[in-house]
Amino acid sequence: MNSQSKENKLIEGEDFYYTPEGYKCFTEKHHLKRGHCCKSGCRHCPYGFDKKTNAIKRLNK
Repeated sequence: MNSQSKENKLIEGEDFYYTPEGYKCFTEKHHLKRGHCCKSGCRHCPYGFDKKTNAIKRLNK
């Protein structure tokens, strides 16, 4: 039950990359595919979440 379907399979370099410290870091593309903000203060958050204010700011893209 832990296996991912082909549609949900993560692709290294596209959906995530490894930081020099060895952590998995999700890309903006992955966050947009997921479709919502997880409110964790992600490095590449396309939704504009600010962990300090705990709010999502509107982005004009």
